[in-house]
Amino acid sequence: MIYLRGFKTLIKTEIKLLFRNVDTLFFGVLFPVGLVLVVGAIWGGKPSHSGSEFTFLENNFGAFVAIGICATGLMGLPLCISDYRHKKILKRYKVTPVSPAVLLFVQIVVNIIVAVLSAVLIYLVSTSLFHYKMTGSIIKFILVFFLVLISIYSLGMAIASFSPNIKVANMLCVLLYFPMLFLSGATLPYEKMPIIMQKIVNVLPLTQGIKLLKASALGVDTGNILLPLSVMIGLIVLCIPLSIRYFKWE
Repeated sequence: MIYLRGFKTLIKTEIKLLFRNVDTLFFGVLFPVGLVLVVGAIWGGKPSHSGSEFTFLENNFGAFVAIGICATGLMGLPLCISDYRHKKILKRYKVTPVSPAVLLFVQIVVNIIVAVLSAVLIYLVSTSLFHYKMTGSIIKFILVFFLVLISIYSLGMAIASFSPNIKVANMLCVLLYFPMLFLSGATLPYEKMPIIMQKIVNVLPLTQGIKLLKASALGVDTGNILLPLSVMIGLIVLCIPLSIRYFKWE
């Protein structure tokens, strides 16, 4: 019962703190929603690329949704945990009835809420303003969404675990976040990239995640999904145990 009350209190506190630090809300919610508004107004109803049967918005809906996952998983989550460790907040929770692990779980839940809010707003803006209709299964898309989310979050937790201080965590987050944001197909369409560039950006985990999100949103086979699935599941299997094994409370 103590843990439940502590969890509810922490959730309320972390949500209030989230609105004070607007970086996660901006990059995780406002930026992708704003991008959909701009893209939808300019290219929304046009074919995605030569020979495509889908509009630009239909083809890239999954990519826009991935921006919220990327922002919360590779910036919001690891930086907040590293900052709490740096400020000795995790250490102080060891002498309270609430375990430090509860604080970590609350952080994950809060960031998931932001990512889900981003996806819902993107969907509402796309359907209400630009007549978007998901041709694939919404259930399948939701399942893939959480698979990609857990995968990217596990990578973010690994960054938080291995970083000896907040400066290193910030550097690693920047090195991973911005290449994935701009080169994975989240903002610049993957199909419009040169072939050689596509081969290069295929090494980015979010590129593979976006392929799965696109395939489930469009309801078509967009190629071999074995590689994207293997990358997503592989990250989870690798990063979660390592994050737990090497996590430092102080």
